[in-house]
Amino acid sequence: MAHEKLHEHSRQILAERDRQLSPHAVPHAAAVRSHPTGDEDFRSPFARDRDRILYSGGFRRYVGKTQVVYFASQFDEHITNRALHSMQVSQIGRTIGRLLRLNVDLIEAVALGHDLGHPPFGHDGEEFLDQLCHRYGIGHFHHNVHSLYYVDRIANANRGMNLTFQVRDGILFHDGEADIGPLLPARGRTEDDIAAYVASCADGEKPELAPATLEGCVVRMCDTVAYVGQDIEDAIRMGIIGRDDIPGKLVDALGSSNSEIINSLVSDMLEASIGGGVIRLSDPVLDAFQRLRRFNYKRIYRHPEIRKEKQRIENAFRVMFEHFLDVLKTGRTGSIIYPHFLNNRSEQYLRETSSPVIVRDYLATMTDRYFTKVFEDLFLPRMPG
Repeated sequence: MAHEKLHEHSRQILAERDRQLSPHAVPHAAAVRSHPTGDEDFRSPFARDRDRILYSGGFRRYVGKTQVVYFASQFDEHITNRALHSMQVSQIGRTIGRLLRLNVDLIEAVALGHDLGHPPFGHDGEEFLDQLCHRYGIGHFHHNVHSLYYVDRIANANRGMNLTFQVRDGILFHDGEADIGPLLPARGRTEDDIAAYVASCADGEKPELAPATLEGCVVRMCDTVAYVGQDIEDAIRMGIIGRDDIPGKLVDALGSSNSEIINSLVSDMLEASIGGGVIRLSDPVLDAFQRLRRFNYKRIYRHPEIRKEKQRIENAFRVMFEHFLDVLKTGRTGSIIYPHFLNNRSEQYLRETSSPVIVRDYLATMTDRYFTKVFEDLFLPRMPG
C-alpha cells in the first residue's frame, strides 16, 4: 500500500512537470519503450534510462577513454576523459534545458549515454576500427551507431538496457562532429527509420540527420560545445599550443578559456533558441565557433606529435584485430578474449555473430590503458627483472 501511494504521488508530480514543459518538449507521458516491463517506479521513464546508463559497465569504462589520441599517452589525470566529457555535456545540456523548459531527464540520459560505443583512443581509434571493419567485410564503424548497438545488444550480457525510443534516438543522432548549424528535430521518426539509417552507415554513407526531439538536438549541440574549449585547455596543458596562439578575433568573440567559451556559446544559444522549436547559435557566433573548430583541427588534432602517436596506435589496432581473429579461428580458449569478453556473452550472440564482429565488439569495449596493456602482454618481450 505504501508503494502504491508513492507511485501515485510520483505520477502526479510527473504530470505536473509535463504541464510546465514547453510545447516543443517531450513530456514524460510520451516516452516509448520497445519492451514495457510493467514495473515502472517513482522515477520518470527517462530517469530510469539515465540510471541504467549510469550503472552500466560501459559508463564505468568512460574514465579510461581519453578524447584525443596523444593525450592518452601522457598519464595526466587532469586531462579530460569520456566520463568527464559526458558529465560536462549533461551539465551544459541541463542548464539549457531548464531555461528552454525542456525535459531535463531526457537530456541527461542522452548526454550520459551518447559515447557508450566509442572505442579507445578517441576519434582516431574510431577511424582505425572503421578501416579494419571495412577490410574484413563487416561494413563501417561509426561510434554513434555502435553506441546504439551497445545499449541495445551488448550491455547486460547481450540483454541490452531496454531504453526508451527517445533516448536511443538521441544517442544515435548525437554526433557532435556533424554540422552544428540550426537543429530542427526530425519529429515522427520510427524504428524503421532508425534501422534504415544504421544500414546506410554500414554501407559507408552517413546522412546528416537531426535527432527526433529538441532535447536530443540540445545534446548534439552541447557535445561540440563541451569539447572544443576543453581540448584547447588540454592542449595548452600538454604544451601543444599556448593561449596566445588562439586568434585574437576568436578571443574577442568567444573568449580564450574553456569557461569563457562555454559561457559565450550557451548564452548565445539560449538567446537565439528561446521560444522556438529549433536549437541554434546566432550567425556571428556560429561563424566564430566554426572557425575555432578549424583552429583546433589545424593546431591540435593535426599536430606532428599527435600524428606520430596515431601511426603507432593504428599499427596496434591492425595487429590486435588480426591476432584475435586468429584466436577465434583456432579456438584458443586460453586467450584473454574469453574470460574478459566471450564468457560473458549470450549463447545467441556466440552462435550468430561472425568472428570479425566479435573482435570489433571486443576492441570497442577497451579503454586506452587496457588496450595498451593487452598489446604489451601479447607482443612485447618480457624483460628480466
